[in-house]
Amino acid sequence: MKSTVETLSPTRVKLSVEVPFEELKPSLDKAYRQIAQQVAIPGFRKGKVPPRLIDQRVGRAAVLNEAINDAIPQQYSAAVQEHDVKVLGQPEFDLKSLEDGDLLSFTAEVDVRPEITLPAYEDLKVDVTDLTVTDADVDEQLDLLRDRFAVLKGVERAAQEKDFVSIDLSAAIEGKELEDATTKGLSYEVGTNQMLEGLDEAIVGLSAGESKTFTSKLVGGEHAGEEAEVTVTVQSVKTKDLPALDDDFAQTASEFDTLEELRDDARQRAERNKRLEQVVSARDLVLKTLVEAVEVPLPETVVQTEQDFRKQSITRQLEAAGATIAQYLAAESKTEEDLDAELHEASEDAVRNQLVLDAVADQEELGVSNEELTTEVVQRAAQTGRDPQQYADELVNSGQLPFVIADIRRGKALALVLDKATITDSAGEKVDITAAMRAAQAPHDHDHDHDHDHDHGDDPDGAEEEV
Repeated sequence: MKSTVETLSPTRVKLSVEVPFEELKPSLDKAYRQIAQQVAIPGFRKGKVPPRLIDQRVGRAAVLNEAINDAIPQQYSAAVQEHDVKVLGQPEFDLKSLEDGDLLSFTAEVDVRPEITLPAYEDLKVDVTDLTVTDADVDEQLDLLRDRFAVLKGVERAAQEKDFVSIDLSAAIEGKELEDATTKGLSYEVGTNQMLEGLDEAIVGLSAGESKTFTSKLVGGEHAGEEAEVTVTVQSVKTKDLPALDDDFAQTASEFDTLEELRDDARQRAERNKRLEQVVSARDLVLKTLVEAVEVPLPETVVQTEQDFRKQSITRQLEAAGATIAQYLAAESKTEEDLDAELHEASEDAVRNQLVLDAVADQEELGVSNEELTTEVVQRAAQTGRDPQQYADELVNSGQLPFVIADIRRGKALALVLDKATITDSAGEKVDITAAMRAAQAPHDHDHDHDHDHDHGDDPDGAEEEV
């Protein structure tokens, strides 16, 4: 085989390959064997038909076609290896010539990873918020805990924000009630604005047994995105009753005996949360700064593939929820062009980040050990509730394992850059992000609910309901 490579652009090359006919013999022999299994000729068992009869009955052209379909991918892979081409995506083949007994000649155009000149990691400088924990941060932690032990009490008054109501909903278009837009006994926290636009405003001021009709755009079902007359009826109004913050509460809600001990623990939790936020912020800022510091030509076909994947993912999620892209766009007041533009921009950002981190991984010669791969697969399997071995087999059979390995390399690349970049907090103090990461991920000695496993039923926010 003889091959050359021509650079068409910073992200695309053309490989020209010539293969002497004698090098095609293994593929020709394989083609004859495969065709022999498929044809039935009197006097010969399947698989035992001699090549000359296959040429007569099926035609030599069919054999050559089968052979080149087998040979071209192999010869292409050999050319890629020979020229160390960093391929992205699938090639476009063009058969130039194939004469029986003569040369096989073809070209393959394919996207490639662009050459990226990386800056010194130490020159990357970002600022993150410091780790100051205020009394308000501690109070927030304690309020979250109190909220988990709250009870809902019925009240004889009109609904207000932060109340919990049980409501019936119905919707009609041009006087015709919609079956798929009717529900009864729905629990809802007023003021969260998590459902229909205008619902919260309609509920405020209604007492149990009272109704109100308002106009809103439906967000699901067959009529998603359409204007409808919605009627809400309040069945009950309840308010959340928080427990007093004292030693008794500390003993009930945790393993601590005093409120002071519980408050100290809440301060540690708040600090760990802030440290995690600091790590996430540093990671995102360092990657953003790194990407902005380099020129990254983008292969459009790779960007388009990423965009198509994202759109298909959205479509699958909507279908699982019983909706369509058209309904989603109507509910969001967007056109398909708007969605495509958003997805294109997000895809460009994703591909750009991947290319830069791949360049770091290549420059630093980062690899992935079997132990690292196993750990990643086990973690992903746990996240999806799958058996690790079954999940690993699926990755192998679907050809997805190389993508998992690439993700691990990129994670290691970003960790390396984070470790070397200059990261300071708002006070100007240098942040050891590796130490911060360890501290944020360290297991906590205390668990507020360690000895108190409460069943909160179906009430909003896990609040218990007073009987």
